[in-house]
Amino acid sequence: MKDNRETQLGTIYAGFSYFLWGLLPIYWKFLDRVSAQEILANRIFWSFIFMLMVLLFANKYSLFFSTIKTLIQNKRQFMALIVASILISGNWYIYIWAVNNDHIIDASLGYYINPLVSVLLGMFVLKEKLSFYQYISFGLAAIGVIIITVAYGRFPWVALGLAISFGLYGLAKKLIHVDSSVGLTLETLVITPVAAIYLGYLFLNGTNAFLAADSMTSILLIGAGAATAVPLLYFAMGAQRIPLSLLGFIQYISPTISLLLGIFVYHEHFSKVQLISFVFIWSALSIYTFSTTRNLTERKLKEKAS
Repeated sequence: MKDNRETQLGTIYAGFSYFLWGLLPIYWKFLDRVSAQEILANRIFWSFIFMLMVLLFANKYSLFFSTIKTLIQNKRQFMALIVASILISGNWYIYIWAVNNDHIIDASLGYYINPLVSVLLGMFVLKEKLSFYQYISFGLAAIGVIIITVAYGRFPWVALGLAISFGLYGLAKKLIHVDSSVGLTLETLVITPVAAIYLGYLFLNGTNAFLAADSMTSILLIGAGAATAVPLLYFAMGAQRIPLSLLGFIQYISPTISLLLGIFVYHEHFSKVQLISFVFIWSALSIYTFSTTRNLTERKLKEKAS
């Protein structure tokens, strides 16, 4: 009974986090008059401030400082933290730029591809073995990406940039074993000095939007910290309570919402070529999800039998 309640709660938390991520384009669109670089710098800086407040209310400052000491002593984890910080910052930048330059559909494509990129990294970097169905899913996804590339005559850098950066971020995170809220605080801490220097540069040159434009713009830039951290915190609470197969299925909520926003709210062009490409990738994801769920089910049955 307790397990069912935890699963239900975890599903709600994870679903809510992906729902919020799916709606993020609306938030960034309100800031489309601000450069992607300044939005990113504010997002990093205010995320760090927000997470410090979260640690304060959660009484985790002792854990925060002890984790820093542990990471400094473990060079591998320390380097993984730095790499993770750079990758997630790059991912945020590409996403903000894509939304505010009318590439929401491309961004949603990137997050559809992301799970397949993660498995591919697991195969080549972590030497994980793939099933027959997973190989088929990769083939279908590759065809989808090739169709877009050939039809448009340009490399789909937004979609692949988001998918690869987030996939590598997930790989780096596997090497860092820390509390989720502490981990997010540390990731923003690493890159916050760079963000603060850039914001200072903008102030000195009089090219800043924060505190110089209308008050709503400044409020939204500050709120970018909460808009970033809240979904991540709900995701962490959900991921701890539900199976990986269920989490893998729920994650498609976010790019689906973004795709619908791009087509029906912001009226981005969705061509037949894009539709064909998406069909290949959706098929790949369906096969991938099926194979992952079946493997986990078989593993559980074997564990019960033994």
